Amino acid sequence: MKTEALKLFREKISRNECVYGIWVTLESASITEIAIACGMDWVVIDAEHGHLDWQDIMQHIRAAVRSNTVILVRISHLDEALIKRVLDIGADGIVVPHIETADELQCALSFAKYPPAGSRGIGAERATAWGACFMDHVKESNENVLVVPIIESVSGGNNIKKMLEVSGTDIFFFGPADYSASAGYAGQWEGPGIATQISNIKNAVVDAGKSCGIIASGIDDILYRTREGFRMIGLGTDGGLILKTMKNLLTNLGKEINIRPDLSVTNIKAGEQYTLPDNIPQSNRLETICKTGEGDKVELAPGIICEALTGAHNNAVALFTAIVTFDKGYTVLPAHTHPHSESITLISGSVCIEVENRRYFLQPLDNITIPEGQAHCVKNTSMEENAVLHIAMPVDSPQRDLAKMSETGLKNIPDDFCGHAGPERITRYNFARRYSAGPNTEFIDFFNDSMMPGIGMSGGFGLFYEGGRLPAHFHDFDESICITSGKATCFVEGRAYIMSDLATALQPRGRIHYFTNQFSQPMAMIWVYAGAMPVRVEVPDKYALPK
Repeated sequence: MKTEALKLFREKISRNECVYGIWVTLESASITEIAIACGMDWVVIDAEHGHLDWQDIMQHIRAAVRSNTVILVRISHLDEALIKRVLDIGADGIVVPHIETADELQCALSFAKYPPAGSRGIGAERATAWGACFMDHVKESNENVLVVPIIESVSGGNNIKKMLEVSGTDIFFFGPADYSASAGYAGQWEGPGIATQISNIKNAVVDAGKSCGIIASGIDDILYRTREGFRMIGLGTDGGLILKTMKNLLTNLGKEINIRPDLSVTNIKAGEQYTLPDNIPQSNRLETICKTGEGDKVELAPGIICEALTGAHNNAVALFTAIVTFDKGYTVLPAHTHPHSESITLISGSVCIEVENRRYFLQPLDNITIPEGQAHCVKNTSMEENAVLHIAMPVDSPQRDLAKMSETGLKNIPDDFCGHAGPERITRYNFARRYSAGPNTEFIDFFNDSMMPGIGMSGGFGLFYEGGRLPAHFHDFDESICITSGKATCFVEGRAYIMSDLATALQPRGRIHYFTNQFSQPMAMIWVYAGAMPVRVEVPDKYALPK
């Protein structure tokens, strides 16, 4: 056991610093040596999944001797014999999967400590310098051994408050994929609603003065998890990092690689023609780029102009998007309903939106999505500036009926509230979960069928830093992309467009395209799909680029 490394690890955590590491699944101890040479704070050797045997585990532990990198072993299950053996061969601590109750956590701690604090037996093995340091090791081990439970089920999440009452744990790790599976979403990294559940559990852990850990999916996710409050962050697994690097290099060399579960490879060679699946015929509609000022306009109420971006006027199917501008001076769009859902995102200015008896004050890039038949009205709350909103509906020809709403008993929804205060859903830009949809990007989901069943469309916000881009892809439905800031380059089957200042692209079903930011300033967009879930089919870039 490396006592000084464990103390340094805990000191960093206590100072609210992040500690970074990797998950080792391959047998070569050189991987651990490389991680240590790169200055990793920790390495987890995975003995739950994969093929590592005790000899492999021993070599990884030995590779870290006299380093400042904490070496942990994830055992296959909660078992006293496994914990004793892992610690006897010199690991600095254990990672225990599928901890669901306070009793299980207490058992893990007891198995990892010598009497009277626990039940670990004393062996003349490597941890005690082959018997030469019994007394020293017993004392330092009980004080420093690291026991990290993984919360990876709904049951574990529900019992977190009881677990936090157990003394002796510094860090709780999270397994989103298994947590999703336990909630009925097997095969998804974070199924519908799981990110929110994990965030709530994380908040409870942090409020209790403890830390949280998780494996990230890339640099954008690392930055997001850091902002969320995670402090033990995995950069990835050894196999995953190697695979990602190889695929990126091959892609840059013009070789598009797709690995199947049977480990066979599909390689789309240069010059090979790509054909859409049979159920997605090539669109007979071209993309259209609508600049602000060029769309059809209608006055919704005095001082309120709606300019259509996509809809029946440019042959969109089951999709309508528009920019609605409210003149300054408390202009009001009277209460109304739609026979379809509506999404409203504030681009600039300030508005309040009343939905039945609930009042929301929106800041720029906040979104509210309202289901069909729900009465609502919109008011500009500023005398000094216009309010500009982006709206979206899952129809190409929207309808509106005036409605009556009570003007008394209105309840102000807090400005930091996200989620459902009624049938509608509010997403606050400053508090929304971010994820990466491509290199140097940061995305937010505003609405989809998993967030609001039956909403009939999906959409959100995308931020592209310099060099940020999406892979070339197509959809089985129409898409609207509105550039809210910066400049975007849009490639569509050999055609290129520069877009800015709320210009909006209609990408018809089946058209291959992608967006990128080729400029130094960040670029942002609001995207809306005429499909219930944000599903895309990725293809090689060459099918979108100019010949």
